[in-house]
Amino acid sequence: MQKGQPEAMAWMLDLMEKIQEETRMLHLGGGKKAIEKQKERGKLTPRERIAYLCDEGMPFIEIALYAGFGMYAEQGGCPAGGTVAGIGYISGRQTVVVANDQTVKAGAWFPISGKKNLRLQEIAMENRLPIVYLVDSAGVYLPMQDEIFPDKEHFGRIFRNNARMGAMGITQIAAVMGACVAGGAYLPIMSDETLMVEGKGSIFLAGSYLVKAAIGEEIDNETLGGAVTHTEISGIADYKFPTEEACLDQIKKIMSKLGAAPTPIFNRISPVAPALPAETLRSAIPANNSKPYDMMQIIEGIVDAGSFDAFKKDYGKTILCGYARIEGWAVGIVANQRLVCKSKKGEMQIGGVIYNDSADKAARFILNCNQKKIPLVFLQDVTGFMVGSRSEHSGIIKDGAKLVNAVANSVVPKITVIVGNSYGAGNYAMCGKAYDPRFIYAWPSAKIAVMGGEQAAKTLLQIQVSNLENKGQKIDPETAANLLKDIQAKYSEQTRPQYAAARLWVDAIIDPASTRLHLAEALQAAAHNTEIEKLATGVFQV
Repeated sequence: MQKGQPEAMAWMLDLMEKIQEETRMLHLGGGKKAIEKQKERGKLTPRERIAYLCDEGMPFIEIALYAGFGMYAEQGGCPAGGTVAGIGYISGRQTVVVANDQTVKAGAWFPISGKKNLRLQEIAMENRLPIVYLVDSAGVYLPMQDEIFPDKEHFGRIFRNNARMGAMGITQIAAVMGACVAGGAYLPIMSDETLMVEGKGSIFLAGSYLVKAAIGEEIDNETLGGAVTHTEISGIADYKFPTEEACLDQIKKIMSKLGAAPTPIFNRISPVAPALPAETLRSAIPANNSKPYDMMQIIEGIVDAGSFDAFKKDYGKTILCGYARIEGWAVGIVANQRLVCKSKKGEMQIGGVIYNDSADKAARFILNCNQKKIPLVFLQDVTGFMVGSRSEHSGIIKDGAKLVNAVANSVVPKITVIVGNSYGAGNYAMCGKAYDPRFIYAWPSAKIAVMGGEQAAKTLLQIQVSNLENKGQKIDPETAANLLKDIQAKYSEQTRPQYAAARLWVDAIIDPASTRLHLAEALQAAAHNTEIEKLATGVFQV
């Protein structure tokens, strides 16, 4: 165990306590009063629906809980993007579940709601997982319609994805448990099967008020588009049920009759427990990530004991590469090493920085894993690529481009965990969000930014002072110090994992002790897709 472990543990527990406090708040959705109103209408909350639907005792990996966190203050906020979603098990089948939260603005779609729902559909498509929609939404949040309606990553893309998933043979089931209006009405009808709850669920392009305004017809919503109407008259829905529980029971029955999941193409054997207990991961990183540490301690707390087989162990030491197993699944691990390393030439290399040799090594290893059809796991704690004349003259841009090329063209599943820093091009090279990881998670200790806070703040200060001086203002040392303090506070806020999770740069902020579980479930999900493209790379300098 490393020196200073109690301090590291205390620091991580403090970070986790804040996350847990925020999580409890987010679990309330629109708040206690809104939940009480939901109960008065005889309706379950989205979390209650998911708990009833999913198999008891099996993992449920929530995705994008922090979506919209700290955003839309003028609109009163949009907790969890107005949607509760994740990956669980229904009748033994791993399934994506997406549930509108009617307690948040009547389930209306904010821009982040659209992004979150599209992310869940993306997960279903990439991993060939069935998807269940629990619908209870008032549709697009009209005051922000220009930010949610027409673009490629907006509301309409949901229905395009419905059609694409249907063509891909991915099972889609929609249970209408509340309102389903306007454009949103297409989602359940473009699913394979549509279920409705009597007296609660309704589907129509325009509600009774709009119908009267448009054509003068007077009709109530239930007659217009309720469960009886759509199962007995229009034929749009396939089933109706008197209660939500009965509706959810039917979903379980449908899921229990699905054909067998495809046989995975990735290698798996019987799992072995890690060499280190999961709790040790909470003290693996020194407080404030201010000191070097050995990434192998993290790896040994995640992988099956004795399974890590280092690749080019004595070369390119600031990136660890190696084959291993997680819950029996064969994986390739690419991890930044934060120890101060010594090269064969006797030179010292700074941990967390990507040098020419480590970039070259990692690129080669990634291509090897693709050749062998081995999924990749990236463990990020990177401050970027090495700078300076020696690195530039040695071709760091060329070697960095080679690594980025390998990551971008990788065809096997990629799963990323940001345990510490994730700065600049290092974020890209270590498979950040822009490089399509199947899943991407962050520890509470993660920091995501274009560069470190101190360097960025000083750079921004220079720019701001220069602009003010160009306008004829004189900046004394005290004013400059106050400006720097303000800049640092703002920049620090933007590097927090909560900020990243709010914008879906990461799928979730996770307890370090649950890292193995999240990786194992991600690998299980990825194994459903047996179609791996042929590895191909573009032109790059060797």
